[in-house]
Amino acid sequence: MGRRRVSRRSRYTRIMSDCLFCKIIAGEIPSTQRHNSDLVIAFNDIAPQAPLHVLIVPREHIGSAADLRDTPAHGALLARMHHVAQEIAVEAGYGDRGWRLVSNVGDEGGQAIEHLHLHLLAGRQLTWPPG
Repeated sequence: MGRRRVSRRSRYTRIMSDCLFCKIIAGEIPSTQRHNSDLVIAFNDIAPQAPLHVLIVPREHIGSAADLRDTPAHGALLARMHHVAQEIAVEAGYGDRGWRLVSNVGDEGGQAIEHLHLHLLAGRQLTWPPG
């Protein structure tokens, strides 16, 4: 397997040249953005599984939740990602109705893009267990 080229754009952002989400973050691929800040970007999923289906993605390329470390920076990043999800759910009118956050890890976990992200789902009755 070939090595990926990594470029550093700021102290907050590590970009992988062959990552779909990194290309969206860099503006190379269009998206319908719901949030854009120094640490996190959020955009509508192109294949929604619920009336509200938003992907919340850190600007820094982190492969998955399995790559997170117990550091203040990663703790702050996760808190920000969850807060962005809450803000979007409330703004969309689902704050009191209920919503779900999902993070898939690895092939068997259903992770399709190797870049940490949360799926925010709302607007229909979500069942358990999922998939």
